[in-house]
Amino acid sequence: MKISIIGSTGSIGRQAIEVVQKMQGFFEIISLTGGDNIDLLREQIKLVAPKNVCVKSEENALKLQKEFPKLNVVFGEQGLVDIASDKTNERILVSVSGKTGLKPTLAAIENNIDVALANKETLVMAGDIVMARAKEKGVKILPVDSEHGAIHQCLSNREEVEKLIITASGGPFRTKTIEDIKNASVEETLHHPRWNMGKKITIDSATLMNKGLEVIEAHHLFSMPYEKIQVVVHPQSIVHSAVEYIDGSVIAQLGFPSMHIPIQYTLTYPHRFEGIETRSFDFVKAGRLDFEEPDMEKFPCLKLAFEAGKQGGTLPVVMNAANEEAVYMFLNGRISLWEIYEITAKMMEQHKNILNPTLDEILETDMMVRKSLVGSVCKN
Repeated sequence: MKISIIGSTGSIGRQAIEVVQKMQGFFEIISLTGGDNIDLLREQIKLVAPKNVCVKSEENALKLQKEFPKLNVVFGEQGLVDIASDKTNERILVSVSGKTGLKPTLAAIENNIDVALANKETLVMAGDIVMARAKEKGVKILPVDSEHGAIHQCLSNREEVEKLIITASGGPFRTKTIEDIKNASVEETLHHPRWNMGKKITIDSATLMNKGLEVIEAHHLFSMPYEKIQVVVHPQSIVHSAVEYIDGSVIAQLGFPSMHIPIQYTLTYPHRFEGIETRSFDFVKAGRLDFEEPDMEKFPCLKLAFEAGKQGGTLPVVMNAANEEAVYMFLNGRISLWEIYEITAKMMEQHKNILNPTLDEILETDMMVRKSLVGSVCKN
């Protein structure tokens, strides 16, 4: 199978390459994109020998082109779109974070290429547009996130579903107080108890915004009303999510915390093969499984996401953009962790919602929110 990895130097992208290396002969990686982490990208090029590579800046593109003269090196947003549009691909893994994933995903869909999606923001920003276009083109959108991958495996007849149950580890502050959260350092926040992820998603996990984004994503992926989506805190991260049916039966997908399994499944779907984590699960070693309700007072970002999703329109775009920019402010020491929620809530309150927005309106809204927040930081 010929694939491309959009975001090969990130956590998901690196693990995807490990899956490919384990399954020698099954995949051919024809393109990699790696932002400006050219040191790691250089090693990946030597390892998998792609035909095309995309980086963020023209300067780094010239460096790589000089070093690998036979390689087709492109750069910037248009470079990502060009790689995602390459019809040589049979499947594209979109594993960049933030709004960067939207245009490559749409480009792949337009060129009838199935997408393994590990970018929540694509569906949060433009879920109606993306899913409608995928349906029209007959393109599969295969969820890489462990939670949505679990639901995908447990879901049979959607008309018989009572609710989707999305599990959350609870992050590093599950047992802490609101004061602890307000005074949390960047180092404390980045110390996730279960998962090894990139910085942005790790911060989102600490505020439970990532779970809110997953709720909106599940709504679009599985055509499920928000009233039928429940979030449950499960600190062991063994049950990755579940589906309850109208007869009371519940089907869940279990496994030790490892992204290799959902990555491999979305790349090989609808088939299963022996992989890196084969025979890794042991019910006895798993021991006890605990579940609890999420505390909306301690984690109000989750409440914001439900509100944004239910109202729809451009409100989820505002929430996503404000949260993303606020996360970077926190990582740079400009604001506290709690202010991520306050900034996001304020931007949502001020927004005049546009229902049924076009893609241009979505992108314009996203840009205006980010400009507003960057401007306010500069003034301060």
